Amino acid sequence: MSLKERLNRLFSLLNPEDSFAILINPDPDAIASALALKRLMWGKVKKVGIFRVSSINRPDNMAMVRLLKIPIKPLRELKTDHFNKYALLDNQPIHHECFLHRNFSIIIDHHPKDPHTSADFLDIREEYGATSTILYEYLKTAKIKPSKKLATALFYGIKTDTKNLIAAGQEGDIKAFKDLALHADKGVLKNIESSELTKQTLLNFKRALENMVFLKDTVFIYLDQCKRPDDLVIIADFFVKVVDVNWAIVAGVHGEKLIVIIRYFGTRGDAGKKARQLFEPLGASAGGHKSAARAEISIQALKPYLDNKIGLEKFLVKLLRSGKIPRA
Repeated sequence: MSLKERLNRLFSLLNPEDSFAILINPDPDAIASALALKRLMWGKVKKVGIFRVSSINRPDNMAMVRLLKIPIKPLRELKTDHFNKYALLDNQPIHHECFLHRNFSIIIDHHPKDPHTSADFLDIREEYGATSTILYEYLKTAKIKPSKKLATALFYGIKTDTKNLIAAGQEGDIKAFKDLALHADKGVLKNIESSELTKQTLLNFKRALENMVFLKDTVFIYLDQCKRPDDLVIIADFFVKVVDVNWAIVAGVHGEKLIVIIRYFGTRGDAGKKARQLFEPLGASAGGHKSAARAEISIQALKPYLDNKIGLEKFLVKLLRSGKIPRA
């Protein structure tokens, strides 16, 4: 199906009486994609709201929302009687418990397709480095020139998800990246990126350097209690750049959950597949794409595998070394 045909199919589902709630897990790619879909819906539906299923804690993401004045609300403020249709971007229902059991009219994503994912309009392109690229192509096909604010958001969404087109991306991502660079606000981008590190993040980096373990081409870091899970992402993104390291796996406990961030820099591996293979047998919610993945599992589910001799860090090291679940 051509882009024009896809766009027409998307527009055919929009009704002036509809009110759309766009749901996202708010990373830059998802935030930018939501902003672009809202622009596509402008004048075609009665109302559009953007809602996040998790908090925004990373300083750069907070700066992105603040500096670009992006209207995004927590899911708890979603009043179901005010919206009759739902859209899901840069995610699929299986990715978060708050997405489950909802009927989505629109799902647009670039992660590997879950066999249970369905919607009236479904556009999943696994070969793309960012969902922002897909939305930019829709804007271009609709002959909508993105504003400076929207161009900046989309550019940053592609930049972060593709690691500057190094870790992922294909021809469409490169073209969108170049086009949007001409219209993005460079000053705002600089301010967003310079806000990434906090004192707490630096303290977590110190802990990471003290705790890092090398397993062949993998660096594993366990931080135990972690108040800011987004720091795990920042640390994983940093350590995957180390010479002779292809895999960076960073784990930490946040509340009652173990969160594992996986980053891969290479050609033969697949971070999403590795996350599922290692952690789904433990009951985790796990997935991602080739270069980046995440797994979350309750500490309660892990207790049968732990005892006085095998703590959580040792359990994870054994799991990574053997690929099999070590028994207590």
